[in-house]
Amino acid sequence: MTTTAPRLGNALARLLILAAALLGTLLAGAAPASAHAALTGSDPKDGAVVATAPKEVNLTFSEQVAMSPDSIRVLDPAGRRADTGEMRDLCSGSVVRYGVELRAGLPDGTYTVAWQTVSADSHPIAGAFTFSIGAPSSTSVALPDQTPGGGLVGTLYGIARYLSYAGFAVLVGGGAFVLACWPRGASVRPVQQTVVRGWLTLTVATLAMLLLRNPYTGSGELSDAFDLAGLKTVLETKTGAALTSRLLLLGAAALFVAVLFGAYARRTDPKEKKDLAFGLGLGGTVVAAGIAGTWALAEHASTGLQPGVAMPVDILHLLAVAAWLGGLTVLLVALYRAPSVERSAVDRFSKVAFGSVSVLTATGLYQSWRQVGSWSALTGTRYGQLLLVKIGLMAVLIGIAWVSRRWTRRLADPATREADADAGSDEADEVAEETDESAGREPEVSEAEAAEPAEPTEPTEPTEPTEAIDPQRAAQLARQRAAVATARRKRERDADPERAGLRRSVLTEAAVAVVLLAVTTVLTSTEPGRTEEEAGRATSASGPAAVPDRPVDIRLPFDTGGVDGKGVVRLSLDPGRTGANALHIFVERPNGKPLDVPEIKVALTLEAKDVGPLPVAPDRIQTGHWSASGVQIPMPGDWKIQVTVRTSEIDQTTIDKNVKIG
Repeated sequence: MTTTAPRLGNALARLLILAAALLGTLLAGAAPASAHAALTGSDPKDGAVVATAPKEVNLTFSEQVAMSPDSIRVLDPAGRRADTGEMRDLCSGSVVRYGVELRAGLPDGTYTVAWQTVSADSHPIAGAFTFSIGAPSSTSVALPDQTPGGGLVGTLYGIARYLSYAGFAVLVGGGAFVLACWPRGASVRPVQQTVVRGWLTLTVATLAMLLLRNPYTGSGELSDAFDLAGLKTVLETKTGAALTSRLLLLGAAALFVAVLFGAYARRTDPKEKKDLAFGLGLGGTVVAAGIAGTWALAEHASTGLQPGVAMPVDILHLLAVAAWLGGLTVLLVALYRAPSVERSAVDRFSKVAFGSVSVLTATGLYQSWRQVGSWSALTGTRYGQLLLVKIGLMAVLIGIAWVSRRWTRRLADPATREADADAGSDEADEVAEETDESAGREPEVSEAEAAEPAEPTEPTEPTEPTEAIDPQRAAQLARQRAAVATARRKRERDADPERAGLRRSVLTEAAVAVVLLAVTTVLTSTEPGRTEEEAGRATSASGPAAVPDRPVDIRLPFDTGGVDGKGVVRLSLDPGRTGANALHIFVERPNGKPLDVPEIKVALTLEAKDVGPLPVAPDRIQTGHWSASGVQIPMPGDWKIQVTVRTSEIDQTTIDKNVKIG
């Protein structure tokens, strides 16, 4: 029974649908711009209440960031700028700290610190927190809900990143497949089209990333992609320089493609072809390594642990991915569109793929150690979980590649394929007859006539001059020859079950590769597990920082029954967790104005554990404001906070509320 491979159109359609669906799912599930640098501390801290206005606000990050004059903005309760806009570089050794000076004479109230910058591996990060001078107040500051790198611009930028990886793999892997595995493929049109489309995809995606870079790291507005001033700023950054260098190298890659499918494909002398292949291989390797280096110099490998080792390893990793997945793509096209691809070419690619997998394994282990660093980060961070998915897909891909290798060994010999082709000559006759009948004519030429090469013969005296030059007759013969040729190609393609099996396994391998590439794209825009854990440890050591525990804020109305005996107590316990806390109490009249009372007392009780009451004696700071530092919460739980308010010598009341701490 003849094994028939699926049609190319349907197979590619399914592959594209799978790629689009998976890419959309991954991009939707990923944080738009996962922070690769993290805010690990600030002064003042989030939620702090200070007695007097500080001279500056400074922020501490887990790794180097690119700061601009507007990277840190301090806004007063009315939303006006409270800082001078003068950025101060306070970095010292491994400490990454930046600050901005505040204006003199700031009034009391709640101030908002909004910051936005770009981490050293090119990803935008942002955040905001508040602190109060004197006493908290209402604020009119409204911060944008959209995170940096999110929205439509973030989605488009992510798609461009994916397409750039895919285009690079097809361009580099396709060229390597032709030079190293199938030199005759340089003259096969479907192969030429595939590699050229890889170059076009990478070029267009790089241009799109360059234009989208300004809104991606800034406003998030798509219209800013055409802001020339913003584009100029982007070109001055490390990422802008990398994208520009990539475009220049793509010019050299275009020359490589032109020579490969031009002069190299036309060479007939073996020595000349071998010399040209050596030159193309050497030059192509340099250009491919340069293009891969534009990723290594601007993203994960360029920052963090051992960048001097990580960048060359990253280049090798990208080249190995391209040689395997790009070569696989061209092999798939060749198997469907050029069924005459030799077994020797598939054998050679099998060896190239094995070498690529070996390089990927070695470089992947190093990258995993560098970016994850611990078993807890491998299972407990988003980066580690995505890495596990990638490893699983790699294992599946290697398994399918092993199946493909078995099909390669079972490919039929050329003599067998010729015998199968002769045995199916009747099918060609039927196809030719159907072609004639569809044109409304009886068949007037045999298969032998249609398939016979159109070679020049000795001129003879025509008996029917008009029939010899009849254009309809010529068109009919051309249709018949085309039908017979198509039937022969189809018979040759489908007659060999081993070749059909190889096509199916390679198609499956390519489908898994599409998924793997999508996961890799998301992985490169996710915060490394090592960085996430280090930022978490720094946060725990320094108290409230990038994502602090929110202060416990409660509001307690009271009435002592005497003159000025009604009001509200606002209590804030910062950071609202076990250990030392800062306590702030604000006593207000019903109209919201401060109320000066003779005495405030606080007691904390954890009834479930029979702890307390723990007395706290706050100090009077100013009218209506009392505070205490170093308030110890020994353990987490539901604590009862009791506040005793005395408004005169004889009028006092005790109010309480249960809050969960820790």
